Amino acid sequence: MSPVFLLHLLATLAMLGAIWIVQVVHYPLFAGVGEAGWSAYEASHQSRITLVVGPLMVLELATAVWLAVDRPPVLPAWSVLLGAALVGVIWVSTAFVQVPLHSALGGAFDADAHARLVATNWIRTAAWTARAGLVLWMTARLAA
Repeated sequence: MSPVFLLHLLATLAMLGAIWIVQVVHYPLFAGVGEAGWSAYEASHQSRITLVVGPLMVLELATAVWLAVDRPPVLPAWSVLLGAALVGVIWVSTAFVQVPLHSALGGAFDADAHARLVATNWIRTAAWTARAGLVLWMTARLAA
């Protein structure tokens, strides 16, 4: 297995774990922070989570593009293209849905924005779950 693919596998599986923790634990707990500490909490959340997921997302994107351009022969074209498309879904959802909702939550807690954040984050959770399954399937093909 190439180093590029191994980095891709690492980034995708790390983000799978991160997104499920965020979806099931972290985002739902936002509602319990309270008004007094909310703004500082949300600002801290945004800076800290970016330190963890930012490099992993960039690595996943770069390696997905690399694999689409320089596809290992044992992997069907559809698999690397589907993987890249799912990365696109994740990035578009992040940029146009989750980031604006975090911005809306930045000044003060808004129960409606919070509910939309939790609900719409299922887009990314589903996409990363599908990507992880696809990348594990690719791993099996490459290891055979």
